[in-house]
This record gives sequence, structure tokens and C-alpha cells, in this order.
Amino acid sequence: MGRPAAPSPASVLSSASMETSEQFLDRAMPMLQRSDPIPKLLPQVRLGRMAPDSPALIAILESWLEAFVQVLKDGQAVLNVEGALRLDPNPRIAVLIEAGVLTEDQPHVQTVRNAWVTALQAAQKRDGTTAS
Repeated sequence: MGRPAAPSPASVLSSASMETSEQFLDRAMPMLQRSDPIPKLLPQVRLGRMAPDSPALIAILESWLEAFVQVLKDGQAVLNVEGALRLDPNPRIAVLIEAGVLTEDQPHVQTVRNAWVTALQAAQKRDGTTAS
């Protein structure tokens, strides 16, 4: 008899019932940081050790963006505005676009940006604030 399979990050994040925005972020941020391509892969691209169009890099980027979308969707019910702002993917996406590994028009980029806007709007509605 083997060990039970570990739950996926997405199911771990969505399993919370009544947690605070901060508790959600305490669980979500380490998962996003582990899969973040910037610290390990971007230097490899900049040094010419990995091509920006490498299939492996593309798969890693897509997986990271999909994880980001899942976190944002899971966080919609609990994130406050401050928490949603902490999860803003745009600065990281800008770095990856500048490095030539992502483009503005990629579907995954648009999906994560839309998920963030939706999470921010849900937080603003819950907090009773509006975009400035």
C-alpha cells in the first residue's frame, strides 16, 4: 500500500473555507515563489545558456502563469485590496516581456492579467473601495 498522493497546490489553496486574506497569502506566496521563473531561469536566458524560445522554458512559464491564475481565482473569495495588490503579476510579467521570453499578446499573459483584475475588483467590492 503506497502513500496517498499529495494534493496539488491548486487544491490546497482552494480547500480553505473561512481564512483571512493574510492567511491565504501566507500559503499562496511560497507556492508562487517556488515556481517563479525569474530567479533561476531568466539569468540563464540573459547569459545565453537558454534560448528565449526553448520548449522547456515555454512550458515552465506557462505552468507558472497557470499556477498564478489558479491562486488568483482561489483568492477571489478572501483577498482584500492590499492582498490583491501584493499578487499583481504585472511587474513580473514586464520583466519577462523585456527579456523576450513572454509577449504581451500571449494567451497565458492575458489570462493571468484578467484573473488579477477580477480578483482586485472582487476585493474592492468586498472592501467597499474603488480603483484609483
